[in-house]
Amino acid sequence: MSRTGRVGVGVIGAGTISTQYLENLTSFPDLDVRFVADIDEERAAAQAEKFGVPASGSVEQLLAEDDIEIVVNLTIPKVHVEVALQALAAGKHVWSEKPFALDRESGRALLDTAQKAGLRVATAPDTFLGAGIQSSRRFIESGGIGAPLTALTLMQSPGPESWHPNPDFLFQEGAGPMFDIGPYYITTLVQLFGPIARVTAVSSKAKPFRVVGSGPRAGEQFEVTVPTHVSALYEFESGQTAQSIFSFDSKLKRVAFEVAGVEATLEVPDPNTFSGDLVVHDDGEDVRRLPSTGVTTTRGTGVAELAQAIREGRPERASGENAFHVLDVMVSTIESAERHETVEVTSTTTVGPALPEDWDPRVGTLTA
Repeated sequence: MSRTGRVGVGVIGAGTISTQYLENLTSFPDLDVRFVADIDEERAAAQAEKFGVPASGSVEQLLAEDDIEIVVNLTIPKVHVEVALQALAAGKHVWSEKPFALDRESGRALLDTAQKAGLRVATAPDTFLGAGIQSSRRFIESGGIGAPLTALTLMQSPGPESWHPNPDFLFQEGAGPMFDIGPYYITTLVQLFGPIARVTAVSSKAKPFRVVGSGPRAGEQFEVTVPTHVSALYEFESGQTAQSIFSFDSKLKRVAFEVAGVEATLEVPDPNTFSGDLVVHDDGEDVRRLPSTGVTTTRGTGVAELAQAIREGRPERASGENAFHVLDVMVSTIESAERHETVEVTSTTTVGPALPEDWDPRVGTLTA
């Protein structure tokens, strides 16, 4: 029997990122956060108490709770699939932090398991639901730059080891600039241009070891096992193209996302954020700055959209199908660089409609 009313939520993973999630999830009226779980149960209890969540404990205890419909999976990337499969086996829908998986095989197994069970495996990033990207999408779709033709995206930085107290995992399997930052940019490209058909890429690694720059481990050396600079050319099923750089090797910090159309070029706000103005470059030196409109909440916004989609019986926008395609694109990018050849992307996805401009997860739509 279909459920009605607010959707029960349990959070697995009480680390740093859980604070921003819990701040939002506990403020959304369509969600009822019931449980926080972690392998460190004391940490789970502390987060539950801080945010007024009524229960905490182990993952097994959370999954045994009948009133939890969505599991928010905030574990480390290498166990995303393992934890998600446990949640599906317990009859729960899943929202996972990115990436969806670390390889196609486990990602496909997760997607197939969910589909067979009639459950959902929605996945971050949900930044594309924010005002910045949604306003950009509406502007492009309204003809604001004419027919969109190409995109240029840049994410360059010296890397997170200078400020992150435990940066090791960001330079190992499941991370690096491709898997850590890539999901934001590729998800946004897919939202604006549709699915990607093929990729040609190159990559490099500046240093085999890096040094922790802050915190109690400052000065400690750790190994780098993944590319720290990736440059890619993406070709879309629509015939459009994009050039992208993802780098932890640049002393020059730079973020850019540009879409060039027949009539104008649009500077899209940073896809790793939920807001930002649109900047339109018309003929000559004419520049227009347009404020974005829409959602201003941050991480966890997609969980509210997922809950409403479950109740309404429609596809969620940050779907597992979309996340698997983004994963496939990222894996294909690394494979292209390793093989020195163009790689066909065999998966595809259906991009959902833009959000209504007045949609707000802070406004309840489900009866208590």
